[in-house]
Amino acid sequence: MVKTNPGRFFEDYRLGDVIHHAVPRTVGSGERALYHALYPARHALYSSDAFARACGLPKSPLDDLAAFHVVFGKTVPDISLNALANLGYAEGRWLCPVYEGDTLRATSEVIGLKQNSNGKSGVVYVRSRGINQNDDVVMEYVRWVMVRKRQPGTEAPAPVIPELKKTLTVEDLWIPEGLSFEGYDYTLAGETHRWGDYQIGETIDHVDGVTIEEAEHMMATRLWQNTSKTHFDTEQHADGRRLIYGGHVISMARTLSFNGLANAQLVVGINAGTHANPCHAGDTVRAWSEVLDKAETAVAGVGALRLRLVATKGGEPFRLKGDDSKYLPHVLLDLDYWALMPI
Repeated sequence: MVKTNPGRFFEDYRLGDVIHHAVPRTVGSGERALYHALYPARHALYSSDAFARACGLPKSPLDDLAAFHVVFGKTVPDISLNALANLGYAEGRWLCPVYEGDTLRATSEVIGLKQNSNGKSGVVYVRSRGINQNDDVVMEYVRWVMVRKRQPGTEAPAPVIPELKKTLTVEDLWIPEGLSFEGYDYTLAGETHRWGDYQIGETIDHVDGVTIEEAEHMMATRLWQNTSKTHFDTEQHADGRRLIYGGHVISMARTLSFNGLANAQLVVGINAGTHANPCHAGDTVRAWSEVLDKAETAVAGVGALRLRLVATKGGEPFRLKGDDSKYLPHVLLDLDYWALMPI
């Protein structure tokens, strides 16, 4: 009897399957410290208990993307161990803060399947959820991945592509209970720019850059218990280079965006996301943002900005696609998300 897990292949998925992922994880101050060591994370709400309490929360929660990585890592052995590419994200929502001492587990529901025309792989759509020890859903998101077939050319199920929202509305966004920016300290936050200072169509070059190091990426991927072979095994690629985990690039870009968006304190929704080109150790990641929309929330004094966050490895800022409508080769990430900030 085979004891090891080779991972799922495209033909192993069935529409409607609900997968309960191993292994639950209790998060603590160590995750915060390592997150802030791996990325230049400086948003005040995730750095200071006192600042968080002044904003109406009981204490500082775990960084929103750190919670995402923990949940994402749980799903990898069942969803993307044999993936060729992680293709996109949609309908991502943070629904409950994650605090030190919380235990997170994850489930995924298969909501779409489509074999590729070459018969060697297919696209699997899943809605994944992170759940805490109280059975509260702390976050959910849809992603779709291209997965190898175990036996190319075998019969495939009829294609089902889920209908997904192109954009979450402000009503879809969850505002943490008690959140208030009435006593917000702009000096401690690091910038004076508030919601009213940003205009739709405005672009922001975040100026700074960070070179991705092999050791730091390996530590991060292990920290999130992401077991994808492509991030660890140099023999998975003809050029002998490991592929940097896309979430590593997301976190790097988000933390770089502090310079210009320091008051965009909470990420609460992902509308869409694409890993446009591969990232490898030695690449220097830079970031720029575009304000796509803005809205007032149901909570007085709390505004929402819809932002496009673009990570690059060089090239001119604010250039995304060529004349052929394809991403330019220096673009690593194109992420469309909602963030909350003081009005």
